[in-house]
Amino acid sequence: MSDLALGLVSFPLLLVLIALRAPIGLAMLAVGAGGLWLVTGSPDMWLAKIKNEAFSTFANYDLSVVPFFLLMGQFATQGGMSRALFRAADALIGHRKGGLAMAAIGACAGFGAICGSSLATAATMGRVALPEMRAAGYAGGLSTAALAAGGTLGILIPPSVVLVIFAILTEQNIARLFAAAIVPGLLAMLGYMLVVALYLRRHPQAAGTRAAQPWPVRLRAVVQIWQVVAIFVLVVGGIYGGLFSPTEGAAVGAAGVGLMARASLGAGGLRRALLATVETTGMIFFIILGAAVYNGFLGITRVPQELAELIGAWGLTPHAILALILILYLVLGCFMDSLSMILLTIPTFWPIVAGLDFGMEAEATAIWFGILVLIVVEVGLITPPVGLNLFVINAIDETTPMSATWRAVIWFVASDLLRTALIFAVPGIALVML
Repeated sequence: MSDLALGLVSFPLLLVLIALRAPIGLAMLAVGAGGLWLVTGSPDMWLAKIKNEAFSTFANYDLSVVPFFLLMGQFATQGGMSRALFRAADALIGHRKGGLAMAAIGACAGFGAICGSSLATAATMGRVALPEMRAAGYAGGLSTAALAAGGTLGILIPPSVVLVIFAILTEQNIARLFAAAIVPGLLAMLGYMLVVALYLRRHPQAAGTRAAQPWPVRLRAVVQIWQVVAIFVLVVGGIYGGLFSPTEGAAVGAAGVGLMARASLGAGGLRRALLATVETTGMIFFIILGAAVYNGFLGITRVPQELAELIGAWGLTPHAILALILILYLVLGCFMDSLSMILLTIPTFWPIVAGLDFGMEAEATAIWFGILVLIVVEVGLITPPVGLNLFVINAIDETTPMSATWRAVIWFVASDLLRTALIFAVPGIALVML
């Protein structure tokens, strides 16, 4: 078997391992290491690569932004900021038809502004909002689907861990990517709220109503989220305005949220926040190491180069090639998580996209591509059979069958696809804040 054939066979093998529930980082590491051994006939290369990649990757100063953003999200979770966000959104629109689901989506967007992780956003807001929604007469499918979709805002509303990794892989400016994600993130939130309204026109029995709260109560609830607004402005505004580097901004944000939440944290909450941050950071860094080894194997077998030449020989327009890449991401999203997809595919796809002419400057093309990729990997979090957000929410609400969640979440997936098509056709939506 030729080296190229070996590289091509490795991908379905990787999917098989993932389907067998092997940890994704371990699966990529095993396939990459085994492939390098077969190609070179010796274990020396993959052993040397693991040693060199582990040091060069984890010593990268830019990657320190990841644990800081994760710690900021954990402090916010343990400090009860998620509950304050939901109460404020509920006070404003919870009395309307479908308002409680819309409030949960709005709270997810607010929490995403200080978290950066979709799974953490979905899990945290699920624990806060699901009991309230079910008590108000909301159907299980609508409740779980709305929260699973709302959770995806955790990686779309800046700061976003996935955008940080994309920026590092493509050598782009993190602050400009954060700025570009703001408008698409707000469009996603509004689109999900519109989906709730349309869903209830078709299924009016899926949600109950309750009395509106007095205006003084609403105003007090809104005032209580000043901390979230302040942290978002400080971190994202500071990074975009050049006051902080992304790493410094993440550190300032983590410290700021920790100080604001210190009364609610306590010693137990601080310990849980630190442990959860360490565990998640270790998982992310192991996936990064596995992806580095696997991508090294693909590079030595010339799979990316051959793929680029094959696509070029088809004679397709740049937009057609980009559309095919986005469709492939949608397919991969049915089997893989967002971070793994980014780490696995960007080293192959980005050089292809960078070589295409979209009539824009190179940086604008990179940012537009990054936002499109972020949206389509976000869709993967709520598409069966491995939509991770769906499993997170259904683990919280065990009384709702997964099939009911799948039927309702299709409406939110349709909103995502429409938004992707809109930004694909009108790049200025993603570039307006630059």
